[in-house]
Amino acid sequence: MYLGIDLGTSAVKTVLVDGAQRVIASESRALTIASPQSGYFEQDPAQWLEATFATLDALKASHGKELAAVEGIGLSGQMHGATLLDASEKPLRPCILWNDGRSAAECRILEQRWPELRAITGNKAMPGFTAPKLLWIAAHEPGIFAATTRVLMPKAYLRLVLSGEAIEDVSDASGSLWLDAARRDWSDAALAATGLSRAHMPRLVEGCAPAATLRSELAQRWGMVRRPMIAGGAGDNPAGAIGIGAIEPGTAFISLGTSGALLAPTSHIAANPDRVVHTFCHAIPGMWIQAGAILSAASCLAWAARLFGVAETELLAPLGARPQAPSPVNFLPYLAGERTPHDDSVVRGMLDGLSHGTDRTAIVQAVLEGVAFALADCRDALGDAGIAVTEADVIGGGSRSRFWLSVLANVLNVPIHRFADGETGAAFGAARLGRLAVTSEAIETICTPPQRIETFEPDRVLAEAYAERLPAWRELYRPRH
Repeated sequence: MYLGIDLGTSAVKTVLVDGAQRVIASESRALTIASPQSGYFEQDPAQWLEATFATLDALKASHGKELAAVEGIGLSGQMHGATLLDASEKPLRPCILWNDGRSAAECRILEQRWPELRAITGNKAMPGFTAPKLLWIAAHEPGIFAATTRVLMPKAYLRLVLSGEAIEDVSDASGSLWLDAARRDWSDAALAATGLSRAHMPRLVEGCAPAATLRSELAQRWGMVRRPMIAGGAGDNPAGAIGIGAIEPGTAFISLGTSGALLAPTSHIAANPDRVVHTFCHAIPGMWIQAGAILSAASCLAWAARLFGVAETELLAPLGARPQAPSPVNFLPYLAGERTPHDDSVVRGMLDGLSHGTDRTAIVQAVLEGVAFALADCRDALGDAGIAVTEADVIGGGSRSRFWLSVLANVLNVPIHRFADGETGAAFGAARLGRLAVTSEAIETICTPPQRIETFEPDRVLAEAYAERLPAWRELYRPRH
């Protein structure tokens, strides 16, 4: 038996997987986000622990025998968050999250201090990454910075509590701007540019490698026969890639979670930081992932549901299974700023084309189309790096909407594939990494693609209609700085 724990932004999801790679049980607990001011997003790390322990306690109650047999645990998690610990390894403040935009000025400072940043990390300095957050802390909360003895990303903090060891995998570390992406090791120059050293960093491992063992008292709490091995794990999107078997060049997938991304595994670094393409190490050795990322995806639908005061399912129901034509309304999904291709932390969303005849259905369809258009920007940025997307699998909570996947197929003009359990892809991928850390099996024999249950083919007329709409949608973007 193997456990996969995905520490997401909106929830912790835990899955229990057997030796035949069947999900025996799953549990989820919601998380909340604090926004102390516009553009600031934080979470209390205590929430992560409470939610994780609650999922495991629930699994013990419902599947105690299976949980007792767990041999390996894999962790996946939201990337880029800055969790600052004091000398007793306690958090000094809430974690600054991946979608926080406060450190735009620090990004410019960081690139000036370290001109080789883009060449070494494969990324452009942006507020979402971890390193600029530390420069902001140093400038605005100097007492906190001085007291910081360790900087961990969210799942590394969870692992510290579970095992007592500060360890990070190279895929998650790629999102810090402190990693030499080619060497898969910390960059001393990057750390020095933010006033840090290797002493502040966790030990690095590959995602499928053994990393630590569960604390004995926790193994006893959950009735486990032996202390399970905890794998290196992965950031949420690389873990999602493992979950759907995206481990070879030529594959691509879309993540429709709180944020969104279009990702492609590569056997070499194909960086395009000027177009805000992200470079991450994959969760398996010798592979990387190139990604176009958008800050708001399924969270846009959640925003619309709050706006109209109804459940998301009620919003989607009138749309049917596929669009008949593009919505007359345009939506820019920049509710928290945007990454690819704009790197604009202060831009905000927009509804354009409203009239007296505009109804709720037109607005909801526009919201889904706006996210799809943003992913078309990601596709084109990847294309500039030499990566052609000819089809894509979809994971994340948004993959449950057949209408949305049909929109994506027509906007991107490629086949889009859906899985039965796409929304648990990252947790399932983490469980696979937990298994590999224990068994050392061949990666390709474990990380196989799950069964696709549906394919959405583009319709020629609809695809042409969306292609005609895309330039006008792009013209709506206006930088605010």
